[in-house]
Amino acid sequence: MIFGDFPRDEAEGVLLAHTLRLPAATFKKGRSLSAADLELLAAAGVTMVSGARLEPDDLAENQAASAIAALLASAHLAPRAAHAGRCNLHAQHSGIVIVDGGVIDRLNHVDEAITIGTLSPYAPVRKGQVVATVKIIPYAVRQSRIAACRDLLAVASPPLRLAPLVPHRVALIMSESSATTPGILDKTLAVTRQRLEDLGSHLALELRCPHQSGAISAALAQALAAGCELILVSGAAVTKDRGDVVPAAIVALGGEISHFGMPVEPGNMLLLARIGMLPVINLPGCARSRRTNGFDWLLQRLLAKIPVSGSDVMSMGVGGLIRSPVDEGEEKAPRIGALILAAGRSTRMGSVNKLLCPTAGVPLLVRAVDAACASRCAQVMVVTGFEAELVEAALAERPVSFTHNPAFGQGMSSSLRCGLKAMPQDLDAVLVMLGDMPEITAGQIDRMLAAYAPDQPSIVVPESGGRRGNPVLWPRRYFAEMCALTGDVGARSLLERHADQVTSVSIPGDAIFADVDTPDALAALERR
Repeated sequence: MIFGDFPRDEAEGVLLAHTLRLPAATFKKGRSLSAADLELLAAAGVTMVSGARLEPDDLAENQAASAIAALLASAHLAPRAAHAGRCNLHAQHSGIVIVDGGVIDRLNHVDEAITIGTLSPYAPVRKGQVVATVKIIPYAVRQSRIAACRDLLAVASPPLRLAPLVPHRVALIMSESSATTPGILDKTLAVTRQRLEDLGSHLALELRCPHQSGAISAALAQALAAGCELILVSGAAVTKDRGDVVPAAIVALGGEISHFGMPVEPGNMLLLARIGMLPVINLPGCARSRRTNGFDWLLQRLLAKIPVSGSDVMSMGVGGLIRSPVDEGEEKAPRIGALILAAGRSTRMGSVNKLLCPTAGVPLLVRAVDAACASRCAQVMVVTGFEAELVEAALAERPVSFTHNPAFGQGMSSSLRCGLKAMPQDLDAVLVMLGDMPEITAGQIDRMLAAYAPDQPSIVVPESGGRRGNPVLWPRRYFAEMCALTGDVGARSLLERHADQVTSVSIPGDAIFADVDTPDALAALERR
């Protein structure tokens, strides 16, 4: 493949590197230019074209992606039509993905132009879901590279398979003690039934019995007689040893313990056993919860008829710390937004809008916004007013939201009120920034965010040399008072009113004081 710039008159058959918008047409990237296309390019005055010309040994990106995907396809995984050099393989049934990571790695090492990405091993998938994706990076790949992939797979085990979920009749045995409440049993029953139904299986039998080995053995025998294909046992007490009540009941019925314990949390206390060929799982306490745990991992494999040995369980440790959005005892990170006030007329700057004045080639407002976007703030909101269209245009490529203050002439308090009302309701606090403070950095903002304590929310103020500056971080509980302010003042009066609720953060230097209000101040900033 030859990539570069081609004279227009020699560009027939060239694949465009970038989209071209002409007066009479739009040619998207990847388009193979025809003779008619060259005429339109000539009419538009285009003399050179950037793109790629394929050589005899090249296979175009879509053909190459389709060829690799076809090598990976199997009875339950099928590729769909390639587009833009990508071909996805989709599950033909709901099931569990089996991945040979070593083979996938070797395929990805054949050539940087060929990339294959898959779901994690043993991931559950629904019918139609993408299981793997093949992406060709350039516009073409040498056919010899496709042949290398084919040769590699000829001597390797299939790297990608789907084990379909097989409907099972499942029994749930729940033992009771004096401490067991009906609510616990009802919750366990409901959660277990839903888990099974989500995987295409059926809770065929529910049994309750005393938490005694003899009673549990009798319930196990009843489940076997009913023809159940998987037995789950939820004990009134968590099993602590292979000789404990539930495993003793399994052994008494002629069963054997395959493995006790798993390196997955939640789910450490799971026990896997068999009675003949029938799997029996002694559930960990976390199985009563809908949250994903080690029981889910084991259940998914068994329902897909994937054999699970004690060694397989021992190999689940990498990735076995299953995190929920917020674990017990772990504080939820506060959501703090940045509110940037950019509505003023900047009358002391004369006829120009100071926020759009550049320093070192970058407008003052853009510098402030870039710092906020690079910080840990969850949201950046900009309040516009004077020359709103120009301000929004200057920030068009930044990931920010805008709210317009039509009453910007009434002073800063009106912009503050407008901005606070526009901020998302799930924010815990807001960092109020001024758009004309270009020396504030993302690191300084993050230091202020780190000083905010959700359990004891206080106003966070930057300080340098014994003086307070901007920006200021305000917890949500002060929003109502801030919205009640009037005139061309910020919230300084509230700092005095709530002096005992202020936390100071040391920010060395002058950045927290350096706002630009006059041409002289702008010139001084340029000289630094």
